[in-house]
Amino acid sequence: MEEILSNRRPEYTLRQLIAYFFKLGYSGFGGPVALVGYMHRDLVEKRKWISEEEYKEGLALAQLAPGPLAAQLGIYLGFVHYRILGATLAGIAFVLPSFMMVVVLGMAYKLFGGLPWMQAVFYGVGAAVIGIIAMSSYKLTVKSVSKLKGKAIRANWLLWVFYLTGLVVTVLTRSEQVLLFILAGLIYMAVKAPPRWMTITRSPMSLFLLAGAGFWDYKPGMLSKIGLFFLKAGAFVFGSGLAIVPFLHGGVVTEYHWLTEEQFVDAVAVAMITPGPVVITVGFIGYLIGGFPGAAVASLATFLPCYLFTILPAPYFKKIAKNTSIKAFVDGITAAVMGTLVGAVIVIAMRSIKDIPTALIAIAALLVLVYFKKLQEPFIILIAAAIGLILKLVL
Repeated sequence: MEEILSNRRPEYTLRQLIAYFFKLGYSGFGGPVALVGYMHRDLVEKRKWISEEEYKEGLALAQLAPGPLAAQLGIYLGFVHYRILGATLAGIAFVLPSFMMVVVLGMAYKLFGGLPWMQAVFYGVGAAVIGIIAMSSYKLTVKSVSKLKGKAIRANWLLWVFYLTGLVVTVLTRSEQVLLFILAGLIYMAVKAPPRWMTITRSPMSLFLLAGAGFWDYKPGMLSKIGLFFLKAGAFVFGSGLAIVPFLHGGVVTEYHWLTEEQFVDAVAVAMITPGPVVITVGFIGYLIGGFPGAAVASLATFLPCYLFTILPAPYFKKIAKNTSIKAFVDGITAAVMGTLVGAVIVIAMRSIKDIPTALIAIAALLVLVYFKKLQEPFIILIAAAIGLILKLVL
């Protein structure tokens, strides 16, 4: 088993890794695009705990498997040096802080009957998030595809084709298309490092393959229904929170009528203004449906498939990733993934930037990150939240 894991001796302890993901869980704002960017910045560039190659392998595997992207990448990075124990504890540490936050917010929601102040906060926060994830997307693009220079772009023109294709498809469909990633990987593998089975056939290859807060308030039989629905959400939805939101809406609002349209919108707002994975909105939704048991079941059911789909293929993925053909396959997938993530930024911007003030907040957040690099993202989020509240009171 040891040879299929990283050959490097870990430069950090398991406790340090858990502490990092716990901190990221309570301070990492901006959704999947920003979170995977933070992991690259902190674990690859600054601490050098994870190599660039290991990070790219984890990102490719996370995008291929169904479930929330950032959580899957965190689980894989925990697996790199500390195997199943590291993957399990990293995943729990990453999700736990935001889960506790949405449970508390769910209690407040049931106690006070709504969150009008949250919409005012989201007015500023949603716009600032655009600037944060735009900067993360730029850094990831330069690292994963190529630098934005003529010579580099010409040398990697096919990767840029995959990148732009992923971007356009995401903007048009509002979701990530896993078949596109697989196709990009196969094409790039065939062009750059075709394996033996490709060269032997010589025939055209087919590439398309608490009481007042409702803490313990749930109806008999409801938990099994919640578990089954959110298990499907975790198992059959690929990519980021953007992909899972339409699936959740179709189930909890349209099909089962567990929530009203307004409650569902509030649930998405909660996920956006809390740190950690955007998909933690399932915890808030589960709480509104069935109290704390509903929140726990919904969260466990959603994240269980992504955990299994990450740790089961991880050992074999690490082993075969050394093959030049597989490396080309991963490079092709990664280029399409980066384009898709940038497309997700555009989709979020179209929903969050509603007027001139929100556009100015987004631009200001981006400029602050460019010119004041020591200023941390949570402070930008807090400032944006305050601006949103002030503007809503004034306007």
